[in-house]
Amino acid sequence: MNVGRSLVIGIAGGSGSGKTTVAEMIAQDFGQNRVVLISQDSYYKELGHLPLAERAIMNFDHPDAIDSELMAEHIRRLKDGEPVDIPVYDFTTHNRRPERRHVEPGDVLIVEGILILATDEIRELLDMKIYIDTDDDIRFIRRLKRDILERGRSVESVIDQYLRTVRPMHLEFVEKSKRRADIILPWRDFNTAAVGMVIGMVRGFVELGQRRGT
Repeated sequence: MNVGRSLVIGIAGGSGSGKTTVAEMIAQDFGQNRVVLISQDSYYKELGHLPLAERAIMNFDHPDAIDSELMAEHIRRLKDGEPVDIPVYDFTTHNRRPERRHVEPGDVLIVEGILILATDEIRELLDMKIYIDTDDDIRFIRRLKRDILERGRSVESVIDQYLRTVRPMHLEFVEKSKRRADIILPWRDFNTAAVGMVIGMVRGFVELGQRRGT
């Protein structure tokens, strides 16, 4: 593990596994002003040149759907103490919005997404690699609820996308990337003990980096 100015933690796992929840627990423990969180979901490629109907059936679970080059550039800049302007993605239109989110660097940078351990140029920038391991049925139920309540999707469209791209891509890319993780964290019923262990490790690396910087 290579500690730079900011410690970069990667949190991967299947859709609905609990990545954001774990990231927020770490951020809450450290304090929001010390932790920066960026999501792979912000880096879906620009699709404004396609009609909405074509965008809706794109395979968003394949690594090619992600602008990994831009994401890697932003991680490098934040790690080196530079601010970035991150794209804002609209899941209802399947496209980027005109505005950007300005992000300042922090002591800890958390990068979360289903494919971050499956993408070489992203994985190589991570100091600590965590995989959230959650049962498939739990993940699907969480995804179904989220897409209906937060993204205005129908039950039929969520099921169709899950069977057409989400599940096959999970088996091909996400599940296989688990072997790249430093820590595999079971997350069936809020494994707070395991998260506490991770937080302790993060604190140790941050303190080590700060001592080296003095």
